[in-house]
This record gives sequence, structure tokens and C-alpha cells, in this order.
Amino acid sequence: MTTGQPGNPRPTPTDDAPSPSAPTHVGAPPAPPSPASATSRTDATAGTDAASPPRADDTPVATAGAEGDAAPNGRAERDATKDGIVKVGGRKSAAKGRRAKNGAAKDIAAKDIAAKDVAVKDAAAKDAAVKDAAAKDVDEAEGTKADDAEAPRKADGDAKPVEAERWEAFASAPEPRPSRLSRAARAVGRFLAHEWTLATLASLTLAVLMTWPTLRYPRYTLPQDTWDPSLQAWQMAWSGHILLADPARLWQSNTFFPELWSFAFSDTLLGYAPAGMLGSGPQDAVLRYNIMFVLAHALATLGAYALARQLGAGRIGAAVAGVAYTYAPWLLAQAGHLHVLSNGGIPLALAMLARGHGWSLRHGYRPERRHDGWVYAGWLVAAWQVSLGFGIGLPFAYFLAAAVLVVAVLFGVRRLRSGRALPFGRRLLVADMVGGLFFAGVGVLMASPYFMVTELHPYAERTIRDISIFSPPASGFVTAPAESRIWGGLHEGARAALPWHPEMTLLPGFVLYALAAGGLFFSVWRLRHRLLLLVGVLVTMAFAMGTRFFDGTFTYVPLFEHAPGWNALRTPGRLMLWTTLLLALLAAGAVTALTDRVRELAAQRIPSWPGPWLRMATLLPLLLVTLEGLNATPHPVVPTEPAAMRSAEGPMLVLPSNQSIDQHVMLWSTDGFPDVVNGGSGFTPRQLDDVRRISQSFPDQKSVDYLRTFGVRTVVLLRSQVPGTPWEITIDAPVESLDITRQDVGDAVVYRL
Repeated sequence: MTTGQPGNPRPTPTDDAPSPSAPTHVGAPPAPPSPASATSRTDATAGTDAASPPRADDTPVATAGAEGDAAPNGRAERDATKDGIVKVGGRKSAAKGRRAKNGAAKDIAAKDIAAKDVAVKDAAAKDAAVKDAAAKDVDEAEGTKADDAEAPRKADGDAKPVEAERWEAFASAPEPRPSRLSRAARAVGRFLAHEWTLATLASLTLAVLMTWPTLRYPRYTLPQDTWDPSLQAWQMAWSGHILLADPARLWQSNTFFPELWSFAFSDTLLGYAPAGMLGSGPQDAVLRYNIMFVLAHALATLGAYALARQLGAGRIGAAVAGVAYTYAPWLLAQAGHLHVLSNGGIPLALAMLARGHGWSLRHGYRPERRHDGWVYAGWLVAAWQVSLGFGIGLPFAYFLAAAVLVVAVLFGVRRLRSGRALPFGRRLLVADMVGGLFFAGVGVLMASPYFMVTELHPYAERTIRDISIFSPPASGFVTAPAESRIWGGLHEGARAALPWHPEMTLLPGFVLYALAAGGLFFSVWRLRHRLLLLVGVLVTMAFAMGTRFFDGTFTYVPLFEHAPGWNALRTPGRLMLWTTLLLALLAAGAVTALTDRVRELAAQRIPSWPGPWLRMATLLPLLLVTLEGLNATPHPVVPTEPAAMRSAEGPMLVLPSNQSIDQHVMLWSTDGFPDVVNGGSGFTPRQLDDVRRISQSFPDQKSVDYLRTFGVRTVVLLRSQVPGTPWEITIDAPVESLDITRQDVGDAVVYRL
């Protein structure tokens, strides 16, 4: 039985000491033990702790007993020279370094001390070496024999991974790695559940429903009437066709032959040219128009929603703004004017520009949210909006110019007050400069042909008298058009009192009025912002009245006389678009405040059972605004293209000729785009007036010679349009003496000059 001091283990001497011929010490290779020596070795080390290394100044010693037993004897060591080996015991004997009497023992001790000195030089190496030696001694003492005597023994550290592997069975199973298909499905799911994906799908679905039955017979009917929609269907078809065939001839269209710059006689919808590249012929042109008619509503809803969200409105409040802006009752009277309904680029561009500049109405200017990519996108969308036409695009261009000026002034004032400028960034400045120049360049390129038309046809310019004819009175702001399903029948008497009710019924919606009024008192917008929105509403209403507001002396007339291009806008009432947008933003602030308050009440109440009902109640404003936008728009069938026009050679004249019929002729001409004298636009060229006047006596020598002078080769006379006209008498007259031929083709008569 042996004992050892903790941290300083010592072997206990036995009767069977190792022989001098086989010394055993740390650092020397162990000799194969005899059975006796193995037994004694086992006894000597039975009480030691192999994991506790010896001190650096210790030497291999054997104690006579426990340290407590050695102290009363007063000796720190004793000699054991029987086997020729000096056994040193006790701390004091080891510390004094007393040498053994036997020379062989001295050599052994010296070797051990040298080995220890080498190990002490590196503390980490010493600890590892001592642990290895202790492990080897324990293995030898216990008689552990390896199958291969030459194989190295494993240390304790090598066994640790085995211990770790034992517990791995209790660990949770690793999550399986998803396959490519599952990862793709998750990505698609995240995309479909994203707010903007849902907003886009909702806008498209609502557009199909709110414009129904536009897509019921999209190849054969047009919304509201067949006149201006036929003209605009031709415009999209022409731009797509000519940009593929001969881009240099874009502004020299196949109508109004032989007039120059005829494509600029009205708004062009040039931004829809990519759609015009698909399909051919009148039916495809009608289908294209109806599709773009629906998409224009969807884009307007999405654009207003995006603007309200960027400014700080909640989802329901932004939805109210989007629906109110797109389906305001007054816009139902514009169902035949796609260039007016194509206004979604305005709020969308403003939303992108505000996002790129890190600005919102609710949170102000946040420089950390700046992003020049959104700035580029905003200017690009703004340029596209202008390319659709100046009737809506020109006021938008002036608004952007004014906004840039105001922002520059505000930044300058802030710098003077604080002594430092707000962070803006070089990249953002470059984006604004590049985007602004691109926007201005598109505007100049679009405006150049119109200036040429004005130069060639100075009588085409508007006058203040023209503006007065279309200027609505104040009663127009509460009068709905006949196309409104809710208010149309109720306001029939009020419409009868208006001189030109299609452009004077300007009701944006009574629900919208109420929500905007509530937004002045209860809103998430700051008070100063609400007041600014109110001022904007009143100012735009004054401009929309044209000359009816103090004769326009302080509003419309100065712009008409001094702002370039403004004198081409003959319908002031269309500025109601800006009034509607500002009212929608006021309403969005009120609805957002309402939804926030409902959310707080639902969270505070225990139990929260009324919460779902309260949240459903917040959808009531959206439902009411949607109902007020329901339409009763007629969808007449488009006149079929005469068979005679398919085989006739251009340039041709189709009779009778007037503004309404000529717009149908323009649509029919999309079948091959032959040159035609006919045309309808915002003004009538004098040459076309002369053709209509002289050809009333056709066929006679005077009219035939006149038409031949500018290259007309074919005249098509439509029998269905003849009753009540001068041709009712002359349509069957002989023509042999005129040196022309006559042929009946279907319901028309074809004259070849």
C-alpha cells in the first residue's frame, strides 16, 4: 500500500528493485521486464497519479514511506546499496542533490537530470513528454503487451475523438440539404408572396374587372366610342410598323397625304411603339388598343400605390390612393382618350425619384436610404411618360422642373442656416444630372416635330378663345359624367347645364372628398404637409378652371402666354389629374392613421376577439372608393374594313371624308399602311379642307384633275355613308368621259384615276 503527496507522486520502494544491469529512468527505452520486476513495478506505481507530472527539480526517487513518516526520523534519505543503486527519498534529499555512493547510480541520476533540463526549456514540451512517459510506465507496470512490440503507443489525447464519437449518436440529425427544385420552389414562393408582386397582381386583376367588358370582345369593340380610339389604335400600329421598316420616316405618316410631319398632328403614344410591333391589320390594332387600355389602368393604380407607400402610407391607405387616382369618376369621361388615361408613369416616376433621394413625407430626408439606381429609373420612367404625349406630359415636365428648383433652394437655405450642407453625394448628383439631361433630351426630340407643325400650319395654334370654350365652371367639380354607374343618372340635369360636359364633368369622387377632408384633421402626415397638400389641391383646381377663375388672369393665362408649349393645351380640365393625386395622398394619410389606431386597440384589448372585425372595418374606405369608380362605359363595335381598301392601291382618298369617318379610315389603313389623304387630329390642315370641299362633286373633271395634281391614284366611295350626301346622286353616274375606271367591290365603288 503506497501513498503519495498530491502533485508530487513518488514510487514506493519494494524488495525487488531493478538490477544495475537494467536501469530504468525517464528518457531511456524500457527493457523487457521479468515477471518479478513487473510485479514489483506494479506495486511501486499502484498509488501514483500518472496524470500529475513531477516538478522540474525532482529526480526519480523512491520513498521509504509516506512523507509524514520520514519527518520524525530526521533523515531525508537513506542508502540502499545492496543492488548498487542509490535510492533517494524525500523532498529535502532531492533538493540538496546529494550524490549516490555508487558510481553507476551517479551516472543514471546524471542522465535523468540532463533529460529533465532539456524538457524544462519548453514548458509545453515538458508537460507532453512527462504525460507520455507516465502513460508508458503505467502500461508497462500493468503488463499491457501490444501485438506488435514496435508499434507506437497512443497517448491520452489520441483517445479524445473516440470519446466525442460516442456522444454523436445522441445529437440531432443534421438538416437535409434542399434540392435545387425545392430551393427554386421556395424562391418562387417568396417572390409570389412579396408585397410588390401582390400589388402588381391586384392592380392587373382590378383593372380587368373595373374596365369590363373591354376584354370581352377585344378584337371587335372599343371603349366609349369608335372615333378617337380608332385614331389611337392607328398611332400605336404606325409607330411600331415604321420603326421596324423605316425609322427615318416616323413623323411622315401614311395619313394626311401628302402633308409633312403628319404624325405630330396629335399626341402620338410613341411610348407604346414596342406593343405596335406585334401583330398587323385592323383587328390586331383594336386588340392591342384594348390590352393597353387595361394595362394603363393597372399601371396608374400601381404607380399611385408606390408613391403613397414611399411617402409613408400604410398598405391599405396606399391602396385607397391607387384606386382613387385611377378610377376617379371624372376619368370615366376620358375613356376614349388613352393618352389621358396613360398617366401611371407620373406617380411611379415620382415614387422612384423620392426613393432614390431617400425622402418621404412621413420621415423626411434620410441620407442613408439614398440609391442612385432608383434615380436613374425615375428619370427613365418620366421620359417614357412624356413620350406618350404632351397633353399630360407637359404639365408633368413643368412640375419636375419646379420640384428640382425648390429642392435646390431648400438645400441652399439649410446650408445658410446650419453652416453646412446636407449630405447628398456625388453619385446622386451625377444621377440627377444624367437623368435630367436624358429627360430633357427626350422632351426636346419629341417637341421638335410639333414646332415644325406650328411653323407650317400657324393656324393650328390655340387661342384664349379656344381655351374658354373648354374651361369648366366650379360646378363641374361636383358633377359626374354619364359613364359613372353610381352618379351618372343622378347628375344628368347638372351635365345639361355645362357647355361641353365631356371635358367639364370633373368629380373626383365624393368618398375621396370626404376622406381627404378627414385627412386634414386626422392623419399620419405632419400638419404643415397637410396644409401644403390642401394648397396644392386648391391651386390645381384653379388652374383646371382655365379662364373661369378670374378670367385666368393669375393662373392659366400667364402660362398660356409665356410657358413654351402650354398654348397647345386646349382642355384645362385635364389638370384635374393633379388635384386627384393630391386628394388621394390626403386620403391615404387619413386611412393609414385609422389602420394604425385600430392595430393599437386590437393589441391592447384582452381578449382580442374584436381585432379581426376592426381590421376588416379599415377596408371600408377602399371598398367605397372602388364602388364609386364603377363604370357604365359603352363598348360599340368597330366598323369593318371595306374589302375595297384591301385591294386598292395608294395614294387613295376614301369618301365621304370628315373627322369621324377619317379616323376609321386611319384604322383600316393599318392593313399594309397605304398612303391615304384622309386623317383626323386636333386640327384639320387646309389642304385636307380643300380636298373635302372639291371632292363633293366627285366624279367630275374638276375634282379628278385636282386629285391627280398631288398624286391620288384611287378613290373609294362607301355606299353605306352615301345617304344624305351629294354622292347619293352621282355614285352611279358614267365615268368614261373622265378617263377613269369604275368598279363595284363589295359595299364600295372603286375609282382608279
